[in-house]
Amino acid sequence: MPLPILFPIPDLHDSALDQRLQTLLDNKTKPVGSLGKLEALAMRLGAVLGTDAPVLVQPQMVVCAGDHGLALRGVSAYPSDVTWQMVENFLAGGAAVSVLARQHGLAMTVVDCGVRHDFAPRPGLIVRKIAPGTADSSVGPAMTLMQCETAIANGMALVRELPGNALLLGEMGIGNSSAAALLLSRLAGLDIAVCSGVGTGLDTAGLERKRQVLRQVLALHAQATHPLDALMAFGGFEIATLVGVVLQAARERRVIVVDGFIATAAVLVAEGLRPNVVQRCVAAHRSTEPGHALMLQHLGLEPLLQLDLRLGEGSGAALAWPLLQSACLILNQMASFDSAGVSRKDGE
Repeated sequence: MPLPILFPIPDLHDSALDQRLQTLLDNKTKPVGSLGKLEALAMRLGAVLGTDAPVLVQPQMVVCAGDHGLALRGVSAYPSDVTWQMVENFLAGGAAVSVLARQHGLAMTVVDCGVRHDFAPRPGLIVRKIAPGTADSSVGPAMTLMQCETAIANGMALVRELPGNALLLGEMGIGNSSAAALLLSRLAGLDIAVCSGVGTGLDTAGLERKRQVLRQVLALHAQATHPLDALMAFGGFEIATLVGVVLQAARERRVIVVDGFIATAAVLVAEGLRPNVVQRCVAAHRSTEPGHALMLQHLGLEPLLQLDLRLGEGSGAALAWPLLQSACLILNQMASFDSAGVSRKDGE
């Protein structure tokens, strides 16, 4: 049975709606275009939700976690145990994304997609473990085709069970900045040196070692050029699950708030599988991981924030959330010149 990823994602372009949105913004009590990127954001939210009066309801933060076999090659400054320890921290409410989600009223779901640890059941945790971590991509594919398709299907099924019309993407997985760099290098045709950075905090020698390992991985999987093949080759389970989350959210015309490098890598794969996915996406920020700016540029996404973040987890998406709320309120509550009785500039 083929995955639903084969279903088309329609083009959102609607010139009549775009014109209504632009007219509404231009007639608010302000100089035309004076709210800058907030106006572009309002236009995008209206386009995604198909209305000139967009309202964001029941936003969902989805944090997908998984371990990576490639971490055994020393591509991260932290040991793999940090993955499960941070999942526990998420669930206990002590991580940055947990704090920010509470602050902004975001419902948070943590998904065990393939962590090398067994978690006790509790509220806020969904277990969709494919395996206890991916295989080492330096000796073979990170995932089998069945594992990859199952992870994508898991992400799609998860979204179908969640309420609301907005999803914020988060992730956790020691070694996953390497997987993201490999996906960017292969799918965007860029040298791995410009795609990879320090991740969780490698020193200069560690970064050089990481890049050498990643070159070996790319050479081993030279034939993995299709987005699905690249995802199988490089991993990980959390990225594949997020690909499914993105695809299903795009089909349902939910607003997709994309966090940092790893979450954007999931969008990169999803867009490669189904064009028009990126039309539903809002880039929360640009991280200091060097490949992230290149990935955003490749996808044609303009980030809302630049705060020198490199944490992941969904933290940047949570920080950007109030801007999306503000963009909707500007459309729905800001007065027009006519309704407020305010004079326009001369000549209008």
